[in-house]
Amino acid sequence: MSGGALVWCPFPNADAARSIAATLLEEKLIACANIVPAIESIFTWKGEVSSEVEVGVLFKTTQEHLNAVTERLAELHPYETPAIMGWLVDQTPPDTLQWLKQSLK
Repeated sequence: MSGGALVWCPFPNADAARSIAATLLEEKLIACANIVPAIESIFTWKGEVSSEVEVGVLFKTTQEHLNAVTERLAELHPYETPAIMGWLVDQTPPDTLQWLKQSLK
């Protein structure tokens, strides 16, 4: 039996986050996207330390879809090099896992 998986990714704004989340939902790669407004990101880019206000998104999917989600997200994302991080979830209650699987059919 497979488990759940999550993908975290920042976006430049809520419109970009919503648009890409809608595409991933329509393509049945994710079951849900939690959009977190106004996160401050401090990072190194091209040798310089930068700070930006971004929108974070936590995508919910299954282990089987994790690679497809991260690959598709990289294709759709407006950033040159988006910070996409995906991982397997250690524990997913049966009802939640059932919901994930039903959503991705």
